[in-house]
Amino acid sequence: MTIYLHKHDLPDGIIFTDGVAVDTETLGLSLTRDPLCLVQLSAGDGDAHLVQLDRAKYNCPNLKALLGDPGIQKIFHFARFDVAMVQQYLGVTMTPVYCTKIASKLVRTYTDRHGLKDLTRELIGKDMSKQQQSSDWGADELSQAQQAYAASDVLYLHQLRDKLNVMLTREGRMELAQSCFDFLPVRVALDLAGWAETDIFAHA
Repeated sequence: MTIYLHKHDLPDGIIFTDGVAVDTETLGLSLTRDPLCLVQLSAGDGDAHLVQLDRAKYNCPNLKALLGDPGIQKIFHFARFDVAMVQQYLGVTMTPVYCTKIASKLVRTYTDRHGLKDLTRELIGKDMSKQQQSSDWGADELSQAQQAYAASDVLYLHQLRDKLNVMLTREGRMELAQSCFDFLPVRVALDLAGWAETDIFAHA
């Protein structure tokens, strides 16, 4: 594994031919209060690219072009949050998207453990450390431990997607999963417009 840390933007020349795994790190979990600090990317080749953003300008044309490219699938775990953060701070609506957490909930109905750590351990046999999950992602310099943690969140998403697709196809739920992925930009729009905790489909 090689980790590449880039300041402010993704450099030219990086190719993502089989979709791009994406994750974000922020100062908290509020979509409107806590700024986007870091975007992690992987082509599924064992390497990770970490883009440490300039929070004063968010001037990152290469990164925005990649995330906004409709010809490249963006793979997430819990896409709802990351897609919202990117839309809120970078002004990019990402499509098409794939969410391993949604896929897991649709097909791994034998468990209630759908976190990335549990999913990676079961389907790929890799143990992930979550020790740096709560740390200062707004720091000017990220520690080696922070970089390793951030990279781990994208390194296995391609493999998870492929494993989950086999299970979804086997159970006849691929079309349902795709419909959920297609709906994510609408769910994000509701979150950002103030309906984050409200189920507008509920009777009450």
